[in-house]
Amino acid sequence: MKTIKVVAAVIRSLDENGDPIIFATQRGYGEYKDWWEFPGGKIETGETPEEALVREIREELTAEITVGELIKTIEYDYPNFHLSMDCFWAEVKEGRLILKEAEEARWLKKDELDEVKWLPADLELIEPIRQSLRKD
Repeated sequence: MKTIKVVAAVIRSLDENGDPIIFATQRGYGEYKDWWEFPGGKIETGETPEEALVREIREELTAEITVGELIKTIEYDYPNFHLSMDCFWAEVKEGRLILKEAEEARWLKKDELDEVKWLPADLELIEPIRQSLRKD
């Protein structure tokens, strides 16, 4: 089975009450159209995962991000390929998140994380995110 190596950004911020929120995007194309995911994309030859993530967020959302620590690497078998996804905490350092590819986006509080239909691989991140947000 073909392996696709990608990166994903779990972009954090604070809402007007100072509570942590997480940015999620809705796919606008393909077999998983309308499912939700953390933004990111494929790692190009010669790039580190962190460099790929900065580039992908700039291309998809126009903003500049700071890449934080690795949350986890998810290994997931979709029907036609194996996904290896390095998932990092990130924060917007410059600009605004403007959707260029996604259909929709939402900032989610920890008690809203189950309100969207996550892609299967991204779903594996929800509990680690929820645990981290409890500590913050």
